[in-house]
Amino acid sequence: MATFTARNISASDVPVDAATIWPLITNPKMLAELTPLVKAITVDGDDWRWQLAGIDGFGISVTPTFTERMTFEPMKKISFTHAPPHGEKERAGAEGTYVLTRLGPESTRLKVDLTLSVELPLPRFSAGAVERVIAATMERTGRKFASNLYEHLGLDPNTVHIEQLHA
Repeated sequence: MATFTARNISASDVPVDAATIWPLITNPKMLAELTPLVKAITVDGDDWRWQLAGIDGFGISVTPTFTERMTFEPMKKISFTHAPPHGEKERAGAEGTYVLTRLGPESTRLKVDLTLSVELPLPRFSAGAVERVIAATMERTGRKFASNLYEHLGLDPNTVHIEQLHA
């Protein structure tokens, strides 16, 4: 087993206030509905257990489940860090933030910084190709999340503009 990691940082200026976005991204059921590849999110206090749908690539299929410790700064920031339950080994995990920045009375910048790590039964020398596939999947997932968010807010999903940022 080798561990593969990819990071995606993106931002979108959403034409609504933070108070409209906040309840959507802090509700595990809604967040799972908005986020492609996420089958379900189960909550146990500050720990959220993410169950992803099957992901196929390089001749293997994985259905990661991982636990994240969630920290909330109301209307401003969600931070998450991989926190498997005591004594359990999880082969996937994430680190990152969702940050809301007020741009005006009816405009909010939503910035998502996500690093995903996953152990796969592939040789470490395949890291370049594997991590490019993970990064591309994360970017597509982010675009679909933004489109789903816009649609849920009653906005035209075709007007979504996502800025890909670099670390």
